[in-house]
Amino acid sequence: MWLLLLLVCFLIWSVGTYWYLFGKPSPFSLESLRTAGPLELDQKKRDKILKQAFRKEKIPENLDAIVIGSGIGGMTAAATLAKLGKRVLVLEQHDQAGGCCHTFTEKGFEFDIGLHYIGQLHENSLFKITMDQITEGQLQFVELDKHFDTLVIGSGEKSRKYTIQSGKTEMEEHLKEQFPDDTKAVEEFFKIMKFSARTTPILAAIKLIPQWVTLFLLKSGIADLCTSIFRLAATNATAVADSLTSNKDLQLIFNYFFYGIPPKESSCVINALLLHHYKRGAYYPKGGASEIPFHITKVIQKFGGRVLVRAPVNNILVDNKGAAYGVTVKKGQEDVEVRAPVIISNCGVFNTFQKLLPSHIQTKPEIQKRLDMMRPGRGCLLVFSGFDATQEELGINSSNTWLFKSNDMDAMMDEYFSMGKDEAPDNVPMIHFTFPSAKDPTSKIRHSGKSCMTILTVVNYEWFEEWKDTPVRKRGDDYLEYKMRFANNLFDWACSQYPKLRDKLVYQEVSTPLSNAHYLGRYLGAMYSTEQNVERFQAEALARNRCDTPVKNLFVSGQDVFSCGIAGALHGGLLCASTVLRHIVYIDLFMLKKTLKKKEATGTAEHIKKLL
Repeated sequence: MWLLLLLVCFLIWSVGTYWYLFGKPSPFSLESLRTAGPLELDQKKRDKILKQAFRKEKIPENLDAIVIGSGIGGMTAAATLAKLGKRVLVLEQHDQAGGCCHTFTEKGFEFDIGLHYIGQLHENSLFKITMDQITEGQLQFVELDKHFDTLVIGSGEKSRKYTIQSGKTEMEEHLKEQFPDDTKAVEEFFKIMKFSARTTPILAAIKLIPQWVTLFLLKSGIADLCTSIFRLAATNATAVADSLTSNKDLQLIFNYFFYGIPPKESSCVINALLLHHYKRGAYYPKGGASEIPFHITKVIQKFGGRVLVRAPVNNILVDNKGAAYGVTVKKGQEDVEVRAPVIISNCGVFNTFQKLLPSHIQTKPEIQKRLDMMRPGRGCLLVFSGFDATQEELGINSSNTWLFKSNDMDAMMDEYFSMGKDEAPDNVPMIHFTFPSAKDPTSKIRHSGKSCMTILTVVNYEWFEEWKDTPVRKRGDDYLEYKMRFANNLFDWACSQYPKLRDKLVYQEVSTPLSNAHYLGRYLGAMYSTEQNVERFQAEALARNRCDTPVKNLFVSGQDVFSCGIAGALHGGLLCASTVLRHIVYIDLFMLKKTLKKKEATGTAEHIKKLL
């Protein structure tokens, strides 16, 4: 009798699990892909897609979901839901869609905001398959030069220059050539990279299975018996680099992607993944970063949804049972109420829980626990420079440059962030600069005879806080003078590598954390939303930080769900869609990947047969 009962329970569990994993319709298919059309160069036609201003009459009827924020995380979630026939409304407070993927044009120069290059877009990669699906094959990418990054450590005659190359085997071999006495260290680091890339899906998966199951597996030690990825993710990057080599230059190369925190406070897995991300090549969107929201918006619209801008959400509506049922949008002096059974916030957990929810919900212990797991991220400062010269005249190319004053990033960042407001502009320890116009071949057509450069560095929000209540573009001469102190020092440093830039400069604009807060809605002007510290990647923190929230029907998406950057935000969108749909869309993507590989293998076999 008991045996029969156990058998019945097992059968019910098996059928339920199969239905959960495979029994629901997939939002993704090969049939949805179309041959990429020509670039839309007419700005008025582009604005009709990217700059659809919010009005009551534009709100679709019978909405299935509302997404707050049009960054790549929110747009990915929206497009995934849309491809299952869901009617989704995306609300963006800025005057154009895209979040960090949007671009702006001034004086004939086009600048990217947060997308400088992307990796893992080689044929049949999961990332490329996802991009193809949410844009229905319309987004095209240009592969950058094999030498995609240059690192310069120190200054003057004592400076050392290193180059990073893409390539499945070339990246490692090229690094060994530059560090012949540390080949073992390089090999070990690349093993960590490979292991991290293969097992990171486990870190994402624990956000999708029931939380009590995850916590049981973690606290019982079963998870650690199965894989060492949880221990590795909770190990700081400095500790790993120190264990591999005493060469400080090589240690810096292992951790050179700075995202607001020093290596001693970051997860070695995330740092390894950042370098691994470009192992198979670095890419840039053909037509510029705004091509991403341009094509995703079309997909959302195709299924009856909308992406509306100038739509600042100021409240998430919660009923007396504690369930979210809509939002209010500030339109002039009026609050316009928009309702839907699902609310997805892509504007960061601090904005979501501390600004948008009703005050009596904000103070609930379960909300505070979620907030206590995270800290606000560092701010960033960007310098946008336009040159009246071609790429050839300036001697620039598609590779990116990273400059460091020394090879001890931990010490540099500690010293820098402990400085006062007046000291900081003259003591920036590291910058990253890039030439968007040299990456995109269509730039020569769209902006003939012009080139542009973006310089980025990290800063403290507190250095700019005294101007936070002043109106944008009217913050006063003292603010302009202060941010230009940063800009002039950063530009001079970039000119040390490309001297021809100085004489051809005709336009310059500086973005500070206050700009990030105004245009992107970033909490305290953060560079990558919440801080990506090692505590966030502790196993239990990963399990608890998921897309569903203590408020029923309210979900979060984007960089705060898993990790930072364009790829991290996109995966945040996929995790969110999976949670909302109660269906793991990654399985659909893996199945699609398998089909594409099989199709590719069949095509190769047929081609060889014809040759023979």
